[in-house]
Amino acid sequence: MTYRLPKDWKPKWAATLVYILRGDEVLLIDKLRGHGEGKVNVPGGKIESETPEEGAIREVKEEVGLVVEDLNLVAKLRFHDFETDYRVLGYVFTTSQFSGDPRTTDEANPFWCPRQKIPYERMWEDDRLWLPVVLAGQYSDADLLFENDVLVAHEIKISEFALP
Repeated sequence: MTYRLPKDWKPKWAATLVYILRGDEVLLIDKLRGHGEGKVNVPGGKIESETPEEGAIREVKEEVGLVVEDLNLVAKLRFHDFETDYRVLGYVFTTSQFSGDPRTTDEANPFWCPRQKIPYERMWEDDRLWLPVVLAGQYSDADLLFENDVLVAHEIKISEFALP
């Protein structure tokens, strides 16, 4: 079902997601606590008093111990849950430039996963709509409407860009 948020829509906060690429693999995490606990996701989180890139770099270091650089903005996602009034603007980045080895923290258990075996059935429902597009080298701009964490409507605009 297609739905477009009102033009005057405002997020309560902004957040990041970072897809770290290594050859044909992507670094995923088992989310151990907080929003999305029990799901598979990627490092990321709330942006504090910083740019989206700075927030992404900080969150990756905190969640999995990697230092990332050369981030590429590949998607903007607007999440809205009418039941809970959850309103978040998500900035999605990719990078293949990182140092260190992923480590488990109290928030995340990281693991490398082949891109063709991404476990969408264990992820947020909307990921299967926009993530394959991003990993195929296209930019996604999406409105994602939820009711109690269940996706009920969406609109995704796709444009071309090149992954590094």
